[in-house]
Amino acid sequence: MNPTLQSWLAEQLQTLKDQHLYKQPRILETPAGGSVVMNGKRVVNMSSNNYLGLANHPKVREAAVRAVEEWGVGAGAVRWIGGTMTVHDQLEQKICELKNVDAALVFTSGFTANSGCIPAVLTSDDVVISDELNHASIIDGVRLSSAEYRKSEGWVYEHKNMNHLEEILKRAARFKKRMIITDGVFSMDGDIAPLPDIVALAEKYDAFVMVDDAHASGVLGKCGAGTTSHFNLYGRVDIQLGTLSKALGVVGGYIAGSKPLKEWLINRGRPYLFSTALPPCTAAALIAAIEIMMTDPEPMRKLWDNAKWWKQELKNSGFDTMGSETPITPVFVGDEAKSQQMEAMLWEEGVYALSITYPTVPRGKARIRTMPSAAHTLGDLEAALAAFKKVGSHLALA
Repeated sequence: MNPTLQSWLAEQLQTLKDQHLYKQPRILETPAGGSVVMNGKRVVNMSSNNYLGLANHPKVREAAVRAVEEWGVGAGAVRWIGGTMTVHDQLEQKICELKNVDAALVFTSGFTANSGCIPAVLTSDDVVISDELNHASIIDGVRLSSAEYRKSEGWVYEHKNMNHLEEILKRAARFKKRMIITDGVFSMDGDIAPLPDIVALAEKYDAFVMVDDAHASGVLGKCGAGTTSHFNLYGRVDIQLGTLSKALGVVGGYIAGSKPLKEWLINRGRPYLFSTALPPCTAAALIAAIEIMMTDPEPMRKLWDNAKWWKQELKNSGFDTMGSETPITPVFVGDEAKSQQMEAMLWEEGVYALSITYPTVPRGKARIRTMPSAAHTLGDLEAALAAFKKVGSHLALA
């Protein structure tokens, strides 16, 4: 092993620890749920994206097992080489039904969907106009493209500031294509993008819109179809991204839109072209999960009942939830060291709630990010609230 590399890595890791930015995942020893065993300890899990509790749903599990028996455990190749399995095609058709679009293309993750789509649809003649709080996968996808995109030159607009967005659009007239890209629900603050205003400005200035609905899928809109459905903007959002790993409880991502968009991504979306397809059991499990979303309103109803209760009780206890509008509920701390201390103290009280620090959020804006879900019982949430009150009082946060 090269000593220079090892020495550099050791120094960098120690720096992260000194700055209270070091991350070490715990070991999950039970299926995903509201109450789990991690590192040998039973805790209330407030850090899972399993919004609807589908990760361990009996019908989803049964679909995966049946698919293993029928298809085996792997796809064998990328889809354009080894062929698209029937189950992959069925999954994309089911996504189209949910999203009310003409076509959808599945990727191995939401991250690769962004890094595959954005560079494929943009050239050096184009510009990307992005909300400053967009997810890291959007930022990396944009960086992989050859389009104009630099915050220093004013192509990033202040968070949800439509006046600033319009100013940028006025300056962007010289570019061949202008793409506005935004999260539908912002993953660290839990607020919703003003998508109707964004779409209206795009139509005024001949731009097109891409929305990343990773945290809106299963949460907003008809049957959890996302922000386009939530705001009734069907046919006015050109590119929709979704994940298959949060509310749907499995893994993967997709791009939804027009048939020409899908055909272009099949030919030029590099993660699609060079990554082996999702295992067939994954695709089958996702079909079952989407069918549950589209036919059973109970998981989404319970999600929102739990989220509303949790958010209100935190506010009543004096915590700052940062204006969250969705189940994503941050508890503002500010200082990175105090945020990590709060995470550790909550763990001792039987609650797993992750401290979010730089670079995921700006320095000085650390928070405990909580995720109430349909998998939580009222007892789970009451136990978590008691822990938050005790720890918050000790740290003078509530």
